[in-house]
This record gives sequence, structure tokens and C-alpha cells, in this order.
Amino acid sequence: MTAIDPSIVAELALFRELAREQVRDILDGAKSRRYPKGSNVFEQDGKAEHFFLLLNGHLRVTRVTPDGQQVAVRYIVAGDIFGIAMAIGRDTYPATATAVVESLALIWPSSAWPSLVAKYPVLAAGTMQALGSRLQDVQARVVEMSTEEVERRVAHALLRLARQSGRKTEQGIEIDFPITRQDVAEMTGTTLHTVSRILSAWESRGLVEGGRQKIVLTDPHRLYLIAENQSEA
Repeated sequence: MTAIDPSIVAELALFRELAREQVRDILDGAKSRRYPKGSNVFEQDGKAEHFFLLLNGHLRVTRVTPDGQQVAVRYIVAGDIFGIAMAIGRDTYPATATAVVESLALIWPSSAWPSLVAKYPVLAAGTMQALGSRLQDVQARVVEMSTEEVERRVAHALLRLARQSGRKTEQGIEIDFPITRQDVAEMTGTTLHTVSRILSAWESRGLVEGGRQKIVLTDPHRLYLIAENQSEA
């Protein structure tokens, strides 16, 4: 098996404080794996046999509720560590992770997690920080869905995705992976019809541009005003 070059992860926040030899030691227990577009990295309630670090691509995390509704939980971007069920006291995955584009990840056996974090506390600290940030994001979305009108929720969702995976273009800030109106509906707890109506209205006002699995924020500032329920000056 070909050794994984430590330089591919050395600049990631999770490994930045570690010496090259320490990074190499951590990578010695990993394998690289490609996931074609549309394939599942893992499935909800499946046995959590591995944890992962995304090197390239984007993953969509979804969860099916007890009443059968599918909810888009979040998107995973390059540099994210994920699937660490053991870190949250689970032996199964709480959701399904699907590649929205061809993606490349490092994969470790879950059994390696306790010894790695014992040996490298900075790894545990970085992972806990990432998990804490995701929890805050989930809490913010729960508050949004329980207290805000749909238009504000959609604006918050698009701005969140732009911060996470935005790419500057001549038109504005493009969400840098394929995303559909149905995806936005699942993220905001509403219907495809409602999201389509909102985005079409925003397109006519010059706030966004749409396309097949594409959304560009052409006026992020005005979207921010909508999200925060503020009037334009």
C-alpha cells in the first residue's frame, strides 16, 4: 500500500500544530478512497466502522425523520473530518453522507480513534471544536425554523452555504457545488414549490441567479438584510 504524503493535509487546521512525523504517524492508519457522484459514503443507522477526512469534493448529509421526511442536515467540504460516531457516543451513523460530486476522502477504522486522540490530544481538541461548531449551526437552524418566516430561512441557508463554499465570479458568489431547489427546501423545512417561488422572485429582483443545480448570490448584502429582517437603507 502506497504511503499517504503528509503534505496533503499538513495545512489543514486539524493538523497544523502537529510535526510532520506526527502527521505521518496518523496517516499510516488511513487509506484513500474515491466516491463517485451520487454514491453514499455511509448510510443512516449503518454500523460506524470508519471515520473520514474529506480531501476533495463535497458531500451532502441527509437524515430521514421518524415520519419518513428527508432533511438535508449539512454539507461537508474539503478539510472536514466527519463520521466520527464514536466521538458522540454512537456505534451507528446518525445520517447518510452522499457525494454530490466525485469526492476523495481518507478513511480510518473507528477502532483507531481512541488511541489516536490519546496520543495526539490536539487532534481531539480540533475535532471537538469542529463538532461544537456544527452543533451551533444546527441549533441556529432549529431556531430559524421555529421562529422565522420561510423567506428569511431561505436567505440564511444560502448565505450559510456561500460562507462555507462560496466562489467569487463576475456575477457574484456562486455556491461551489451542485445544489437544487429541492436541496434548499430540505434545508429550510419547506416545500419545493415555496422555494421555487421565492428564488424566482429574487431572480427578478436581481438578488440571485439560478440554473441547473446552480445558485449564484448576485446581491449578498440584500439577502443579508432579508435574513436579518432589516429594511434597505
